[in-house]
Amino acid sequence: MMTPRAFYHMMGKKNFLQYIFFAAFLFFFYVPLMNLCMLAFADKYEVPAIIPQKFGFKWWEFVLDQNSLMGSITTSFALAIIVTAVSMLICIPAAYALARYNFRGKRIFLLSFLLSNAYPRMGLYISIGILFYKLNLMGTFLGVVIIHVVNSLMFMTWIPSGSFKSVYRQQEESARDAGAGPLRTFFSITLPLAMPGIAVGGVFTFLGSLEEAQGTLLVGFPEVKTMPVELYGVIMEYPLTAGPVLSLILIIPTILILLAMKKYLSADTISKGYGM
Repeated sequence: MMTPRAFYHMMGKKNFLQYIFFAAFLFFFYVPLMNLCMLAFADKYEVPAIIPQKFGFKWWEFVLDQNSLMGSITTSFALAIIVTAVSMLICIPAAYALARYNFRGKRIFLLSFLLSNAYPRMGLYISIGILFYKLNLMGTFLGVVIIHVVNSLMFMTWIPSGSFKSVYRQQEESARDAGAGPLRTFFSITLPLAMPGIAVGGVFTFLGSLEEAQGTLLVGFPEVKTMPVELYGVIMEYPLTAGPVLSLILIIPTILILLAMKKYLSADTISKGYGM
């Protein structure tokens, strides 16, 4: 059996440190996820045991039998779809304009989209909540949609804007010379070529809406309850093994969407947007 010292000398100092850092990453990233999966299928678990005393689907049946929890799942997906569609309608024209036209203060305008992510969002949500209270938007589905759209502005503007900028003007001009009008050129040439960046922005928007909790809790509760909001109650009111079940229900769609869109989720596509 190879000793750690022998392995160190065989790999060399640089490669050995790379393996150590990679092993640390795997440990801190996958061990909590494995523990979550283990607890989700635990019928009986008592601290300080590491392995549950009994496995089964007891808490899956419990969660799926709760009308409020199932309702929150439906609300979360409906909300995420609506937010993604609204964000695209608002941000794609803006992204195209930012990619094609130069104006004074453009960089500052682009950086302004970082404001909602530059500091803890609770302060922003409280300020918006005061305004929503005056507009009677507290506890409404519309108010929650607005909060989620505000959170998506950076992704849905920056990333598609980078994709639009990578579309050569000569391609659009060729289509115009062939007789295509501005709208036909946009929908037939520009939009398909920029679709990878739009898809990435859409994925980030959908997943961000699906996992948003603080804004939904502050603006929508108790009328609008999504999965992350219900997760707070499950953790506080039910046994330890009930929370991981709802957490997995949140994680599984995320993994499936990322796998389905992996051909668009490249470092090059994302960096084009952030390189604006």
